[in-house]
Amino acid sequence: MAAIDDLSSPQFYHGTKADLKPGDLIGTGHSSNYGRRKTAAYVYLTATLDAAIWGAELALGEGPGRIYLVEPTGPIADDPNLTDKKYPGNPTKSYRSRDPLRVVGEVTDWQGHPPEVLKAMQDNLERLKQLGIEAIED
Repeated sequence: MAAIDDLSSPQFYHGTKADLKPGDLIGTGHSSNYGRRKTAAYVYLTATLDAAIWGAELALGEGPGRIYLVEPTGPIADDPNLTDKKYPGNPTKSYRSRDPLRVVGEVTDWQGHPPEVLKAMQDNLERLKQLGIEAIED
């Protein structure tokens, strides 16, 4: 994994439904939120609040979506699931790591996407699942 050394934003976010507190680690080895829910080989983070909102809204599990401020504990690299030909240059500032993310705080004042936009994204993810399209894990 090629490390990212020059990041324009020092703040990273992670969207989830897990109830965490500062100091907790978010690591690999859990079921993915997408596709067939294989065990995730990476943890994901973003430097944009909007991408973290998507993560919180689309995460599987009970309870409300949550957005945490996180810091990587090891190298991070561009997330190839969002930096392919559709999004060249990584405009979502989405990254992944094999090393855990440390929770340093929580964003409590955020607004989700409109219901029709969220539904369209959920429908698209279901379509991809039916087509057998999985997250890139190599």
